[in-house]
Amino acid sequence: MRRVAILTAPWREPVWALAPFRDEPYACALMSGGQGGRWSYLLRAPDKTFSLTAADASDPFAALADLLGAHQPSHPDGPPFQGGVVGLASYELGDRIEALGLARSDWPDLVCALYPALLAFDHHARQVLAVGRGVSESDAEAQARAALAWLDAPTAAHPEPKGPLCPDLAADDPAVYETAVAEVVERILAGEIFQANIARAWTGRLAPGADPFDLFTRLRGQSPAPFAAYLRLPGRAVVSNSPERFLKVGADGAIETKPIKGTRPRDRDPARDLALAAELLASDKDRAENLMIVDLMRNDLARVSPPGSVRAPDLFRIESFANVHHLVSTVTARLAPGRGIADLLRATFPPGSITGAPKVQAMKVIAELEPPRGPYCGSLFWVGHDGALDSSVLIRTVALVEDAGGWRVEARAGAGIVADSDPRAERLETQAKIAAIRRALTESLE
Repeated sequence: MRRVAILTAPWREPVWALAPFRDEPYACALMSGGQGGRWSYLLRAPDKTFSLTAADASDPFAALADLLGAHQPSHPDGPPFQGGVVGLASYELGDRIEALGLARSDWPDLVCALYPALLAFDHHARQVLAVGRGVSESDAEAQARAALAWLDAPTAAHPEPKGPLCPDLAADDPAVYETAVAEVVERILAGEIFQANIARAWTGRLAPGADPFDLFTRLRGQSPAPFAAYLRLPGRAVVSNSPERFLKVGADGAIETKPIKGTRPRDRDPARDLALAAELLASDKDRAENLMIVDLMRNDLARVSPPGSVRAPDLFRIESFANVHHLVSTVTARLAPGRGIADLLRATFPPGSITGAPKVQAMKVIAELEPPRGPYCGSLFWVGHDGALDSSVLIRTVALVEDAGGWRVEARAGAGIVADSDPRAERLETQAKIAAIRRALTESLE
């Protein structure tokens, strides 16, 4: 039985606590944002890691279960996450669940790291908790003290760039995207699918001297999101500003997912902004699109839940973010006895909100119309030793790869296509969704 120790420290902004480790492989920040967000986490120096590429035939879900090991109790006075695994699941991990023959990106299907300690930032109490685990109380306390020392680490000089981080950011041809949308509508009308999420890409390079952490801090300052995250890997980084939860699981096995379907842009005029939110709430098209994904998620969760335990207690709620209004529903369930987090991920990945319905056929259609997605529309998640989980859908996310010329940048935004979708309107929706990332990459600081 491993022990847990918790030490406290005065409040520190979590972004700047991460700054000294910005270039360190497996340094990770999971950030709450917006109203009601309570906990942010900083993790580094994992005990173990694994990275599974398409060429590796290992079972990724078995590898995750092995890395986690047996359930261990959590501290009753601690944060929801008290150490365990952080994982990055690329969209193409889904090909290991349904053999679709998906082309692979140059990203691993699954990367996981096991952390013995973390810093938890309580935004409500304005306090920092250092959490450590060990085979004895003294070992656990030593881990917690080591994590507490991260707050005092010196930060190397790195002037914050004032100009555009990515002055050459370029979007895919709008006409090509509209043609893809029109093709999906035809395939829906022909009865092949009911819905598919089709995305387009923006690509470029970071300016000399800029790095992924600069983008993370800009996004955090300009457009905080409930599932913002920074993950540094060897030669790669993910910067996410996601508003969407994939799956949340309590230590008691209670499951919640909150799929997003339906979008309207925000407006600076308060009256017009309210009218756009009301229009979204009243839209039969958007409600039908949302309900299709709710049904899909209910079906996925039923695979690992006792009969009758899957419910949809909250449908079609408006949630507003810096650039868009979204239509969000909630689905709940419970893990069946003998089922764990690895079983749940195998049953539900990739998230239904970014695939379509029926899920497998929608993924086939997506693969015909898009290059491999990599991290985009995958998930970033944590799993605690007590069996708890929280995870995001990696939308509003930038994938960065380091090469001899610096950092390559790719961001994507998509829209759910249904029978009455208008290609131009769907293209404009992608532009509304990418707006915060585009602004952070291409505009100068005032």
